[in-house]
Amino acid sequence: MEMHFDTSLATCYKSGSQKTRVLSETWVTNHVFCPCCGNAHIKELKNNMPVADMKCDNCKEIFELKSQKGKIGKIIPDGAYHTMMQRISSITNPDLFILQYTPDYLVTDLTLIPKFFFVPGIIKKRKPLGPNARRAGWVGCNIMYDKIPEQGKIPIIRNSVFVDKELVIDQYAKLKRIETNNIETRGWLFDVLNCVNSIQKDVFSLKEMYTFADVLQDLHKDNHNIEAKIRQQLQYLRDKGFIEFLDRGTYRKIL
Repeated sequence: MEMHFDTSLATCYKSGSQKTRVLSETWVTNHVFCPCCGNAHIKELKNNMPVADMKCDNCKEIFELKSQKGKIGKIIPDGAYHTMMQRISSITNPDLFILQYTPDYLVTDLTLIPKFFFVPGIIKKRKPLGPNARRAGWVGCNIMYDKIPEQGKIPIIRNSVFVDKELVIDQYAKLKRIETNNIETRGWLFDVLNCVNSIQKDVFSLKEMYTFADVLQDLHKDNHNIEAKIRQQLQYLRDKGFIEFLDRGTYRKIL
């Protein structure tokens, strides 16, 4: 499969961002299957769609594409802050493709972030644009990529090689088990999941989870029973097949 962008498609564009958008969107629609249902292709949407770039005609999932030259850091710049905050609780919020490419336009990595992994805690408001800017006062946002649980970063391409389609579809299906439109519930679940992920061993204890109580209290200042909430979220993760209960107060991660 051709892993380079077709640069001839962007010769008429002067803006670097426009070139990247055209090249990356065309490449994805020509070569990438739908990670949600396995449909062979997803199609590009009309340019007047404000927050979506592509759609699968089979399962009707919509996708936004962010492309970056080189490696992804801790943050991914996004659009208007208030628009993003409204989107993350909407059923029309798109899943997010993150595509990485080299200076010579070789696709190296493609990752999917399911829409239900977006919570207010991973969206950071940027400073308003200054008075001399064309859009003075406009407030953008950054996606805090490092705050997204690793389970929510589904690899589709790694080191210019496609991951097996069935593995991608299975991973997405597993994640769908914990989908919820309740933002508060979603936030608690992923904050606790991040705590589980930070424990550097597969078997861990409830006592170890309680050491994150102060961290979780800072994130959820209105909750006054943090330990009970930790137990609740661990039970939910167990019921959904993300961790396994071994013995009283002892759990194991399910990879």
